[in-house]
Amino acid sequence: MAKKASKGKETQEIIHAPAQVQLITDTIEKNYMPYVMSVIVSRAIPEIDGLKPSHRKLLYTMYKMGLLTGNRTKSANVVGQTMKLNPHGDMAIYETMVRLTRGNESLLHPLIDSKGSFGKQYSSNMKFAASRYTEVKLDSFCSELFRGIDKDAVDFVDNYDNTMKEPLLLPTTFPNILVTPNTGIAVGMASNICSFNLSEICDGTIAILKNPNVSTDKIMDIIKAPDFPGGGIILYNREDMRQIYETGSGSVKIRSRYNYDKSQNCIDIIQIPYSTSCEMIQNKIADMVKEGKLKDVTDFRNETGLSGFKLTLDLRRGVDPDKLMAKLFKSTPLEDSFKCNFNVLIDSSPRQMGVIEILKEWIKFRLVCVRRELNFDLKKKKDKLHLLYGLAKILLDIDKAIRIIRNTEKEEDVIPNLMSGFGIDEIQADYIAEIKLRNLNKQYILNRISEIEGLQAEIAKIEEILGDELKQKALISSQLTEIKKKYGQPRRSQIMYSEDIEEYDEVEEIENYNVRLYLTKEGYFKKITLQSLRGNDEQKLKENDILTHFAETDNLSELVFVTNKCQLYRAKTADFDCCKASAMGEFLPAKLGMEEGERPVFMRVQKGYPENENFVYIFQNGKGVRIPASCYETKGNRRKLINAYSSASPICGVFYESDKEPIEILLVSDAERAITIKSSLIPVKATRTSGGVTLMTMKKNNKLLYATDNIPEAYSKGYKKLKIPAGGQSIPDSDLSALQLSIDTNNI
Repeated sequence: MAKKASKGKETQEIIHAPAQVQLITDTIEKNYMPYVMSVIVSRAIPEIDGLKPSHRKLLYTMYKMGLLTGNRTKSANVVGQTMKLNPHGDMAIYETMVRLTRGNESLLHPLIDSKGSFGKQYSSNMKFAASRYTEVKLDSFCSELFRGIDKDAVDFVDNYDNTMKEPLLLPTTFPNILVTPNTGIAVGMASNICSFNLSEICDGTIAILKNPNVSTDKIMDIIKAPDFPGGGIILYNREDMRQIYETGSGSVKIRSRYNYDKSQNCIDIIQIPYSTSCEMIQNKIADMVKEGKLKDVTDFRNETGLSGFKLTLDLRRGVDPDKLMAKLFKSTPLEDSFKCNFNVLIDSSPRQMGVIEILKEWIKFRLVCVRRELNFDLKKKKDKLHLLYGLAKILLDIDKAIRIIRNTEKEEDVIPNLMSGFGIDEIQADYIAEIKLRNLNKQYILNRISEIEGLQAEIAKIEEILGDELKQKALISSQLTEIKKKYGQPRRSQIMYSEDIEEYDEVEEIENYNVRLYLTKEGYFKKITLQSLRGNDEQKLKENDILTHFAETDNLSELVFVTNKCQLYRAKTADFDCCKASAMGEFLPAKLGMEEGERPVFMRVQKGYPENENFVYIFQNGKGVRIPASCYETKGNRRKLINAYSSASPICGVFYESDKEPIEILLVSDAERAITIKSSLIPVKATRTSGGVTLMTMKKNNKLLYATDNIPEAYSKGYKKLKIPAGGQSIPDSDLSALQLSIDTNNI
């Protein structure tokens, strides 16, 4: 397709190529999937040696720089050298290094010995210094990561520009995958591995080496629980822990540790969960103080220093520190959860595995490394033995060897002449020819030949180990025992069992006092203390609004509200703020989240839901029903209950019948007729949505106007009915006026 574009006198023809149709599935497969696999395999998910590629490249660079035994060097120097293996920016490499350092306190066993400011894992505000100011070297612990790497224990591959070699994995002599914590987010999957105690991991691995079918319970008794670098208290639940050990998925609850200083009346928080930070805790405490939910704390501050982490809370006099901390554990990140997701790369394929399966996979990996090391040593010893066999042959006639070398005219003929003169191969002849003249004596040769017997014994021992997998496992076990003895540490994270945990009961912390409650027809609610009511009982109301319900109770009671939309709401008196009689109060529909047009028609202080007590509902169609209070009891703490009563006819009145005696109810229709009945005449229905039975017979198109238990004296005799349904009694004008006056005190 072509079109012309003109500019001045020039005309240019633009030709558009035809659009090519490409399926989205093809685009994803060709362009997106390679990126996804690169992120999963080469970036975010750790392998069985417990390291991501970025960690491995950094540590191997430092190893080749001689930093395992040498002095510290500037971090910038290490970062620059690592860029030969890791093609990412210098800051990405430096941030990787920071997390591995002793100064950052992210690991149980730091891999890098550091000098300078490297920030802290538990603080987002404490930043690390620039790489030009800090110094690093490999920690001695890293010798266990690299043991055997120079003995062909692992495969090496070219780096990104084919100028260097780097290891695919490090031949770790212990299950570093479960000792060094690791977190990574790939595409479509993530990995979140917590750390375990090194001594426990070594013992657990030895148990599996001895018995591959060892039970989960046995391993759980050995490897008790995760062990976090920041310490804290693990809230131990054995079934939850079993899920992590078997599937690699689950969560661990961690609680902060604290000390109470009685002389200063303050709490010192000395350890916090690994998954949170000091700033998050401080911000949450500050919010609670501002909202008035934490009145027991007068001040709090971060006192972290050279002695370690410390967050101090100053308390009011008389505050119970244990109860306060129980409240803070429930309301702040002082108690947090570590989400476990043990995704590990096995042969470049991600797998989610439990602790036991990970240890078994590590044993497979370690067996391969040990065999490769043994084969490397075996070849070296066999090569040396082969040379000594050749040396032993010239011992028979040293003068002959000297004579052959001396009488050979050309240098290139020395090796062939020695080979033919003593019946040895080229390698042996070359070794003999390279011996210094001063060493061509009987004593030197005898000393060297004496090594043959020892070499033969060593070769036989190595071949014996290579031929027996049990001996290889015993070798791995001995290495693990040695590592445990040399680097093992006591647990940092304490264990608290579920039966020892004291749950915080919020009700106990709520101040209790006597109050009066008021509810208006428009839905305004007031909670007023008795002290506030002294001398001022006049209630301020919205124009044309009236009080409909009143109750005296305390601040810990439970309230029930029934609305005109067939719904029941529960609330606690403490949920509402105290106000004065001169205030309008809280708008209940907004407070309880009611629907549009919904308003409360009944309020009651509810003390349990006994079976012999009933809610009484009167409807505009003249029907009524009693519903047992027990029908509204729920297992959970549900705040809203739908279908509380029948929706067949609008509600006209709601009452509550206790077990003491039935209540008298006055029903008034729009035809100016009325009856008075006892609630005991109304049948009880076990179904909340029951429409009830007819109480007052009315003509078509008539309806009830009022239903009240506040009955004027005029209605106490002539309007009483002993049976239902009953026809209404005509209301004289004098009785109607009395009703209008009384209805203002109990009207919906």
